[in-house]
Amino acid sequence: MTANNMTANKTRGRLAALLLAVITPLVAEFTLGNPPLRMAWLLLLWIPIYGAGVVLVRELVRRAGTGWTGVLLLGAAYGVVEEGLALQALSSPTMYGAAGWAPRILGLNSAYTELQIPYHAVFSAAIPILLTDLIVPSLRDRPYLGRLGTWVAGVVFVLGALLLRVTVVTTIDPGYQAPPAILAGCVVAVALLVAAGLRLRSRPRAAATRPPAPAAAGLFGAVAAFAYLALLFPFGGAARPAFTHGGWVLVPMSAAVVVAVAAAWLLRRWTADGRWTDRHSLALVSGALVAHTAFGLISNTDTAADRAGLAAVGVVMAGLLAVLGRRVTGLIRFCE
Repeated sequence: MTANNMTANKTRGRLAALLLAVITPLVAEFTLGNPPLRMAWLLLLWIPIYGAGVVLVRELVRRAGTGWTGVLLLGAAYGVVEEGLALQALSSPTMYGAAGWAPRILGLNSAYTELQIPYHAVFSAAIPILLTDLIVPSLRDRPYLGRLGTWVAGVVFVLGALLLRVTVVTTIDPGYQAPPAILAGCVVAVALLVAAGLRLRSRPRAAATRPPAPAAAGLFGAVAAFAYLALLFPFGGAARPAFTHGGWVLVPMSAAVVVAVAAAWLLRRWTADGRWTDRHSLALVSGALVAHTAFGLISNTDTAADRAGLAAVGVVMAGLLAVLGRRVTGLIRFCE
């Protein structure tokens, strides 16, 4: 490889990392209505932790070679850092009203924890990484950055977590400090998830099942995403998930586990051989994102202006996904 090619690859890698850093908070927060369009400037507070954090996740996983299992496990670790250590919303008795969603277990807001950790694994890590891989396919199997760039991403991630702690938390949950035992538990959970995500190689392939058509994969993604969110996040004036009361909250919480396990099992079988393509992946993600924004419209918007703003974001998002879909289809036809 010539010096010019090496320089060009480094430049492409840095640009791809920057793209991923920008895409991540847009997917995880903005397309759900957090914050509303009129307060989009607040994304500047999220880019350091989200962007650098997920770039770090991708760099570590690509070096370890643990694939999507690694992405999901490190994405879950990211969720524990943000929700358990930075925001401390996993244990706060007041933030977001999450303590009232379901019984608290070991000092944790159980339904909120069940919602947020898988949410970050999928919407904060896996989906932004997949989208960036589809946009920059020539680098999908390689790290974007060198060792120095990876260390820089790690430092920015830590600083981003501290930024949330001293800005968002002091505004919406002033005075709360998680007990030392909760913080220690979060640190241990992060360490275990990272260790597993960097060591667990793909097991022998599961029995393959013919994947559905891309359109059906998109519908599957939409149904699974909307169902999981709707089962755990109170909406429409509900105080608890799925409008339940008392011990009945365990029903939607259990149903959400079934949805997640069934979706993972089906995806493992569908992707077990070469019949699953980039078109399937993009359709699956597109369906999940559209459902994600649709759920935001009914759960995260309080005014007509906010609903119109999020609807506009959804239309733009759908248009960009359609453009990417045409590009992916064109690349597949070219390769064939």
